[in-house]
Amino acid sequence: MRVSKKTDYALRALFTLVDNYGGLPIPIRELARRNDVPKRFLEQIMLDLKAQGWVSSTAGIRGGYVLAKNPTKITMGEVVRHFDGILAPIDCVSVTGYSRCSQESVCRFRRVFLDARNYVAGIMDRSTLGDVARVLPVSKQELSSAGFIAGEGI
Repeated sequence: MRVSKKTDYALRALFTLVDNYGGLPIPIRELARRNDVPKRFLEQIMLDLKAQGWVSSTAGIRGGYVLAKNPTKITMGEVVRHFDGILAPIDCVSVTGYSRCSQESVCRFRRVFLDARNYVAGIMDRSTLGDVARVLPVSKQELSSAGFIAGEGI
């Protein structure tokens, strides 16, 4: 699974708003600066997040964006699916992006991709923004200590 820049930037902005939950609105310029996101691109993303009811905005000199929904009520799966459409690694195991493959009846590796889809979707759908905001960022050591030799294959 690979997420788009749009999803990446949306999640960056959302987590900034999660950290600020219940506080004053954060101006778009500040959201862009804090998250190293082009302001014009972020403006489009924030309108999309607003249309979903995840954020709200206030106009004016003290205006900006706040989280409109409790962070424990928004899941990573919802956000990723909204921007990228699917979580499946290949089309023949996707629910919403399904595309038939001529090898489906004999494919031996399709099950591995189905298991990967189910595992990733389960984690993403159980992970609320509130839960994720409480964990520490991934360290460099963790990247290669997950049972892979020097991070090969990741």
